[in-house]
Amino acid sequence: MNPLTLTLDGGVYTLALHAPPCNEIGTELLEALEDALDRIDPSQGAALIIRSELEAGFSAGANLRELYAAIRDGKDEAHLCRLAAWLDRIHAVMDRLDLLPLTTVAVINRVCFGGGFELALTADILIAEKTARFAFPELRLGIIPGFGGIPRLQRDVGNAVVRDLLTTGRTLNATRAQAVGLVSQVVPVGEGRRAAEALAAQQVKYDRDARTTCKAFMKPFPKEALAAEKAHFLRLFRNEAVTQGLRRFVESQDVRPYLP
Repeated sequence: MNPLTLTLDGGVYTLALHAPPCNEIGTELLEALEDALDRIDPSQGAALIIRSELEAGFSAGANLRELYAAIRDGKDEAHLCRLAAWLDRIHAVMDRLDLLPLTTVAVINRVCFGGGFELALTADILIAEKTARFAFPELRLGIIPGFGGIPRLQRDVGNAVVRDLLTTGRTLNATRAQAVGLVSQVVPVGEGRRAAEALAAQQVKYDRDARTTCKAFMKPFPKEALAAEKAHFLRLFRNEAVTQGLRRFVESQDVRPYLP
């Protein structure tokens, strides 16, 4: 089963994620995102909505079981080179979403953690349902966000908020997320899709050149910071603390071990 669907209706693309249990970003979802981006034609659409069809949430983050399997048998240069190549693919997808010449809107319901939070941060506008919760719990695993989350979060909110989220790993609810400028709208449960579709329909009415110029001018691309974050992530992955942290996650009996 494809972990996502891409549709086009009235000049609005919708990317709907449906990879149980909570849209973890691993090889399967990565490949599907790459394919979807190849099929998006900016001449045919003015906006892209990214949302989840799962009640569990937007995305619980990276597929940590897959990451653990990649290093379980060792961290020699061959293993680390494969990890680096996979991370390059992740960054390529995130960068394409970030720079897409469409207005991108992410609809966040419930869980939006780690790599899922990083995916959301590629969007131009975030709409959160009241149940939305944002978190970067990576320090618990001995790493930092590695999919571009730190530079993109710094682009959107004050550095005090960035430091708090990264160093504590605690969650930010929808109301607080709007207060610090991360989220533009907070809507009732089940109303995120409608709000996003209304916003996207408005984009269809705008001149394409004006719309894309506005996005490029108002949304700087943090190229150097993204490269630095990726390098730090790969360096930290060599540490034994990461292996132990991932092992604890994989062996956890918690029904939702991704929760901070």
